[in-house]
Amino acid sequence: MAKQRRTPSGLRVIPPAHSEERIHQAHVYYGYGKGKTTCCIGLAIRAAGAGRKVALVQFDKGYDGETEHYSERHVLRQIDGVELYPTGCERMMPDGAFRFGAEPKDIDEARRGLETARGLLRKGAQDLLILDEILAAVAYGLFRREDVTGLLDLYDKNRRCELVLSGHKVWDALVERVDLVTEMRKVKHYYARGVPAREGIEF
Repeated sequence: MAKQRRTPSGLRVIPPAHSEERIHQAHVYYGYGKGKTTCCIGLAIRAAGAGRKVALVQFDKGYDGETEHYSERHVLRQIDGVELYPTGCERMMPDGAFRFGAEPKDIDEARRGLETARGLLRKGAQDLLILDEILAAVAYGLFRREDVTGLLDLYDKNRRCELVLSGHKVWDALVERVDLVTEMRKVKHYYARGVPAREGIEF
């Protein structure tokens, strides 16, 4: 059993886990508050800064090879040790409107993201695997909860890396299964005052 000690300030310090304890953990960041992807990006940068290899799979955040709607990816592509896997179809229409719904092409792209995640869990060299908006893809009907459960089954067979999932909604079995759950809860948002999404802040 790990010993505990007290600092001069009286705070209890718990030493790092022993080798027989599980080192790699599964995280979930969810909710309707702003900050889920921001959290994922911050964790990716922290890991890369520590010399870790990062694989970031993004669901329903398409990239057509020309128009980039997510500013953070300009930087992520330049960081050694970060592999970026954007999946999804373009949802910004030529007139500036946003396309909602799940069309067959969206489902195909979500499936591609799942296959990418499976491959990384089986053979990837990453120390941190982030599946950004995978839970939102479930909520929007791009695939099923069972698909996420299947990824966790694969992960638990060999926890070779830290695993992060993000999105809007969770379910009881998922919360029970993972090691860390943080809810991003909206208390107040300037969207309610009509402030639009701004480049460099929201995207």
